[in-house]
Amino acid sequence: MTTSTRGFSPAGLRRLHDVLARAVESGKIPGVVALVSRGNETHVETIGATRHDGGPAMQRDTIFRMASTSKPVAVSAAMVLLDECRLRLDDPVDQWLPELADRQVLRQLDGPLDDTVPANRPITVRDVLTSTFGLGMDMTVLGTPIMGAVFEQGITPNLPEPMPEPDEWMRRLGTLPLMHQPGERWQYQISSDLLGVLVARVSGQSYGAFLQDRVFGPLGMRDTGFFVPAEELHRLPPLYAPDPTTGEFHVWDEAEGGRHSKPPAFEGGGGGLNSTADDYHAYFRMLLAHGTHGGERILSRPAVELMTTNRLGAAQLAAREAMARDNVHISFGQGQHGGWGFGMAVRTFRGDYAPVGQFGWDGGSGTSTYADPANDLIGILCTQVGASTPDSVRLMHDFWTTLYQALED
Repeated sequence: MTTSTRGFSPAGLRRLHDVLARAVESGKIPGVVALVSRGNETHVETIGATRHDGGPAMQRDTIFRMASTSKPVAVSAAMVLLDECRLRLDDPVDQWLPELADRQVLRQLDGPLDDTVPANRPITVRDVLTSTFGLGMDMTVLGTPIMGAVFEQGITPNLPEPMPEPDEWMRRLGTLPLMHQPGERWQYQISSDLLGVLVARVSGQSYGAFLQDRVFGPLGMRDTGFFVPAEELHRLPPLYAPDPTTGEFHVWDEAEGGRHSKPPAFEGGGGGLNSTADDYHAYFRMLLAHGTHGGERILSRPAVELMTTNRLGAAQLAAREAMARDNVHISFGQGQHGGWGFGMAVRTFRGDYAPVGQFGWDGGSGTSTYADPANDLIGILCTQVGASTPDSVRLMHDFWTTLYQALED
C-alpha cells in the first residue's frame, strides 16, 4: 500500500458533483453525502435533503444506516482477538459456539431438512471469517426448504420482526442443518452476524462495547454504533424503500421509534451499524495505513493484509462468482468483484473502472464504501434510499465511474 502525492482534477470533481446533483434533481434520491480522499486531499459533497418531501438539508455529519457496509468495519473486532491470540484461525468454534458442534449437512441443497449427512469436520474460526462455515443467504435457491427455514427462524435482518437476542439466535441457528460442508462454499450474510456472537463470547463484552473500546474509540469514530442516541436522532434520516413498480417512497425505518433508535437485542455485524462519512473515512484510512492511526496501532499489518486480500480458493470463488453473476438482475450489478477477504469484497480482476486490489462493500440502504491501495483512494457514498429499486445502486455505479475519472495522474 503506497502513499500517493497525486490528487483529483478540478474538472473531475465538478463532474462528480454534477452526477450526484443529477440523481437528487431526478427526485429519486432525496439527498446524498459523498466523501472522497486521495493522500492528504479530501473532498466532501452534501446535496439534497434528509426527507423526500423536504426537511433539513444533508450535512457532512448526517448519520446513516450503513447496512452491509457494516461488514468491512465490524470484522475488525475479530482481527483484534486474532492479534492477541485469543482466537486462532483454524481453531474449531465449538468451545465458544457449542450450538454449532456436531453439524449435519444437507445431502441436496433443495432437499428436506432431515435428509442430511454428518459434517466432515468442525466449523473453524477461518470458516466464519471467510463466510464459508456452511450456511448463508443464497438468492439462487429461494423457495427451498432450507431458505424457508432461515426466514422462518428469524436468522436474517430486515424481516418484519427484528432478530432475537444472541443466545436465542444461536439456539435457532443450531436447529438448522448446514447447506454445505464447512469451508466448501462462500455464502453471504449469516457469517458476519455469527462473528459478533463469537467476539462477544470470547471477549466477555458485548460486541458493540468491544468495538467501541478497541476500534471506534481509538479511531475517533464517535458517531458509529449499533444505535443512535436520542440526542442525535435528528441527524438520522428516515430510510426509504421505494415501491419497485411505482417508485413511490415508503418509509422502511423512521428515526424516532425506529430500529436504530435504541440498543438492539442483536448487534449485527452483517448490517447493523450507523455511522457518518467521516467516521468511515477514519476506518478505511487506517486500513490503507497498514493498521495505524495517528501513530497508534489499531490492527497489525498482517491482520489488515488478511482482511483486504482474497482468502478464497477456486471452488469457493466459483460459488461466489456464480451468485454475483446469476443475481445481477436482482442486485443491479453489485457483487462482481472476484474475491472476498475477511468481511469484504476484494477485486481480483478488472471488470469495471476500479483496479485489482480495491476492497470494501456496498449496503442495501444505499451506501458504498471502498478503498483502493494502488491509488491511495477512498470513496464513501451515503444515501437514505434502499435497494428496492435500482436508483441508489445505479448512483453507486455512477459515483465510482466518475470518481475514477477524476484522478489526477
